[in-house]
Amino acid sequence: KRVHLPAARHVDCKRVHPAARSSMAARDSAHGVAPDGTKKRDEDSDDGVEFSPFWGIEKGAVLQEARCFNDSQLDPRRCQQVITKLLYLLNQGETFTKTEATEVFFSVTKLFQSKDSNLRRMVYLIIKEICPTSDEVIIVTSSLMKDINSKIDLYRANAIRVLCSIIDSGLLGQIERYLKQAVVDKNAVVSSAALVSGIHLLNVNADIVRRWSNEVQEAVQSKNPVVQFHALGLLHQIKINDRLAVSKLVTQLTRSAVRSPLAQCLVIRYVAQVIKTSTSESGGEDGPGRPFYDFLESCLRHKSEMVIFEAARVITDLNQVTPRELQPAITVLQLFLSSSKPTLRFAAIRALNKVAMIHPLSVTNCNIDMEALIGDSNRSVATLAITTLLKTGAESSVDRLMKQITTFMSDIQDEFKIVVVEAIQSLCLKFPAKHRALMNFLSGILREEGGFEFKRAIVDSILCLIKAIPEAKESGLAHLSEFIEDCEFTYLSSQILHLLGDQGPSTADPSKYIRFIYNRVILENATVRASALCALAKF
Repeated sequence: KRVHLPAARHVDCKRVHPAARSSMAARDSAHGVAPDGTKKRDEDSDDGVEFSPFWGIEKGAVLQEARCFNDSQLDPRRCQQVITKLLYLLNQGETFTKTEATEVFFSVTKLFQSKDSNLRRMVYLIIKEICPTSDEVIIVTSSLMKDINSKIDLYRANAIRVLCSIIDSGLLGQIERYLKQAVVDKNAVVSSAALVSGIHLLNVNADIVRRWSNEVQEAVQSKNPVVQFHALGLLHQIKINDRLAVSKLVTQLTRSAVRSPLAQCLVIRYVAQVIKTSTSESGGEDGPGRPFYDFLESCLRHKSEMVIFEAARVITDLNQVTPRELQPAITVLQLFLSSSKPTLRFAAIRALNKVAMIHPLSVTNCNIDMEALIGDSNRSVATLAITTLLKTGAESSVDRLMKQITTFMSDIQDEFKIVVVEAIQSLCLKFPAKHRALMNFLSGILREEGGFEFKRAIVDSILCLIKAIPEAKESGLAHLSEFIEDCEFTYLSSQILHLLGDQGPSTADPSKYIRFIYNRVILENATVRASALCALAKF
């Protein structure tokens, strides 16, 4: 569609100054007008179409752009964009040759002369990703050491992270003094960076990191929750090979006030480890580690939901845990079932699901709350609720649960359906008298739409029930015979035909299975026909 411009706009571009000509072109572009006077297509008008800013990026072109790092007048914004492209290529699995990586590394080191804070942060990232060799590390070490001693905390923290990730054990001794000072630094970001770097450096030179014990002990008393969390993690890693030291550390922490919820969760996990090792050594539940149970129970009354759940989870995972010890944890998890937060509901129902495998009677008090979760908008929560109810429900509640599951199955994906099928199989083995209702349910969903894994799970469940429950043999074979009439999976058809050949002749009326098998000889592919012939030969 042509756009008729006013007369004043018609200018002979050949007689216009180049600068003015470019200005006019930019103005026309802003108004959506192409150089030939036509209206440009508005690409943003395409609804639902998204374009990646990294689409069409090539390594060669980006390496050419990286030469801007050598410019005498650096453009920080352009350098940031080029580094972003390099990081994208590296994270997409693009490999740089040794020459290319070396050239990029030396070019990046020249960017330390820039005072732009955003560019400096990108420089730290690209140095970590390139992973310079031991010969190249020496070149950048001086710049990073300068940043570690800088007055800008952001530079100090990032420089510590980068230097500790690229340094080797030989150079670590030269910077140990600075790292020990950083561990007890007043700035939480710097202290946390040094502590996390210490955890990584344990794999490089553990002896040097163990010499930081006093500084790390001081950091454990920090008022900052993140610093306390990282300090506790490093202190445990330092002492992890000394079981007596770990036991003393856990005893000390359980008697002191830990401010950080994250650190408190670590303490709970360390307590669980001590209880596990102590119980295994003593050979029973009355070992020396059991007194820590009082600490775990006290954590159930913590103000942080994170700590409460961690304590409940650890209690439910204890070896040889008794129903009396389980009860406080079950009560807390039951309260979480009615939480407005999906994460809490999911965590609670998953923990109860694990408990129901070993102690189903302990979870029966939560059945009413779990039934309310069958209609939960989160399908993972609903699936776990169903499977837990199938494990804890009584024989009298099976029919009611089957009605609820029937409407539920159509709304979930195959991976969740498989979990439900396995739970129904366990329920049928638990209550053999209900095999008819459960077998009818399995045959009903077997005729519905679904993938191979889902159908195979149902067929395997029916086969298991036929072998375990003699009364289910006739109905199970009948359901499978009807299924192969319209089965699209060759493997399942062959499996069922093999079963019919083995079990069919011994049934009360073998002739009714011959029709189903004979139809497969006529209508199916060569593999199924061969299986059908083998099955017919057994009648």
